[in-house]
Amino acid sequence: MEQQTVEMITQMVLQTIRGMEERKGGYQVPVGVSARHIHLTQEHVEALFGQGCHLTKKKDLMGGQYACNETVTVVGLKLRAIENVRVLGPVRKASQLEISATDAMKLGVAAPIRESGNIAGSAPIAVVGPRGVVYLDEGCIIAMRHIHMSPSDAAAAGVADGDIVSVKADNERGTVFNQVKIRVDESFTLEMHIDTDEANASRIKTGDKVTIVR
Repeated sequence: MEQQTVEMITQMVLQTIRGMEERKGGYQVPVGVSARHIHLTQEHVEALFGQGCHLTKKKDLMGGQYACNETVTVVGLKLRAIENVRVLGPVRKASQLEISATDAMKLGVAAPIRESGNIAGSAPIAVVGPRGVVYLDEGCIIAMRHIHMSPSDAAAAGVADGDIVSVKADNERGTVFNQVKIRVDESFTLEMHIDTDEANASRIKTGDKVTIVR
């Protein structure tokens, strides 16, 4: 048997054993705390920042996304505003603002809890840039808590794309998060995303580990 084949089989066996051991006590996942941010279409980028403008990269994120240097101000129905909301790239087919429940109360908007991309019938919001204003009839949501995984991570954890799981934080608050959606893609790095409200209430910070429970 060729050395390369032996090494491949060895890695597969080790991965399976590791997954079995982790499932006995639950599969551990690092946390990323997601602050409010907005995704924009190219049309809205130009409306907010000027004709011919393109987003500029500040920091790479997972799945080909990146934090941009550009920020906007968002204005709710009560004419209350939140400034310096980070734009994430690349541009999308539909603009979408993701905020926390506390942000929604401040802005006076009835933002539903949704998976990213599911904005039909969601809350309206005004977006203000240095060169213009865009009014979104829908697009403001509170992001559903979720876990990003590669296919190998999902196999090791015994879950599949679209599964709904519970996750436990073993700290002084002992918080259990239900309704956590599994999202699987080759480009994903293992990480659970929660918003700032959830992180503050459970005393979790970016880099802490939580456990998928059955």
